[in-house]
Amino acid sequence: MIDAVDERSDGELARLVLDGEKRAFDAIVLRHKLALYRIVVRLTGDDDDALDIVQEAFVAAHQALRRYDPARPMRAWLTRIAVNKARDWRRRRAVRRFVAVFLPIDEGLEVSAPQPSPEVQAADREELAKVTAAISMLPANLAEVLVLRAIEGQSQAEAADALGISEKAVETRLYRARRRLSALRG
Repeated sequence: MIDAVDERSDGELARLVLDGEKRAFDAIVLRHKLALYRIVVRLTGDDDDALDIVQEAFVAAHQALRRYDPARPMRAWLTRIAVNKARDWRRRRAVRRFVAVFLPIDEGLEVSAPQPSPEVQAADREELAKVTAAISMLPANLAEVLVLRAIEGQSQAEAADALGISEKAVETRLYRARRRLSALRG
């Protein structure tokens, strides 16, 4: 029987999923969903979209599980999938914004602003909102490194593995992200 606190390694759970044990994937999801959510919400700045993106990432991971290398950390593999899904979301959002400029929405149609999550409400709302807005204004490649290294506390090697870049590229992008973030926050 597979449960939420299963002591098996991610590689063992992946093997069980591939052997047809459906509950093993539930254990993988439970083990990694919060970390992925924290990363994606910081990349997107939107709680609801982050939930959808993380769900899409787990669906994609389940479909691609045969390509997972158990010798490597699953968290890095899942992070790469989630970051790619967040990149896709940012691209779609940019296209929607571009189209909205040229195709005005009906007057009188009001869209309410999203409400902050309980986590954001508990924290210093104003400062967190400023930082989140500034991070979302960064180019995706800089925002991703900043979130993984500075906010999630991943090592340079873990971030490099998750993003599929060299450790030196992580270092360079983090430096550039911090400089840009300082400039944005003025």
